[in-house]
Amino acid sequence: MNFFQKEIRLKAQSRGFHLITDAILEAIPEIRTIKIGQMQVFIKHTSASLTINENADYTVRTDFESHFNKMIPENAPYYEHTYEGPDDMPAHIKASVLGASVLIPIRNGKLNLGIWQGVYLCEHRNSGGSRKLVITAYGI
Repeated sequence: MNFFQKEIRLKAQSRGFHLITDAILEAIPEIRTIKIGQMQVFIKHTSASLTINENADYTVRTDFESHFNKMIPENAPYYEHTYEGPDDMPAHIKASVLGASVLIPIRNGKLNLGIWQGVYLCEHRNSGGSRKLVITAYGI
């Protein structure tokens, strides 16, 4: 079994949901050598997250942002963690709801995603800055 691991830094993105599948694939071309395996992508932050969803229609990503902002609002009167700004505590909650990692099967050197699936960076801060990912691929 072979293991490959890379750490990459994504450029700062605006608040919202952004497709990053291509950036991940560019960072770890070694997956082409794996017939059967897995790739884990982990984000090293507490106010951004990762998920897999629709990669074709951008309105899915804008609808995600709209829905999460209604579901987890800023300035809730019960938030105690407020000193980093009104977007910070909701960002932590959103990141916990969506999660810090995704696991994707690899088959014949390619990610075995559905035809309409892509990996999203979910940026929950207004000015989150660059984000670090750890990409680990393994298999035979």
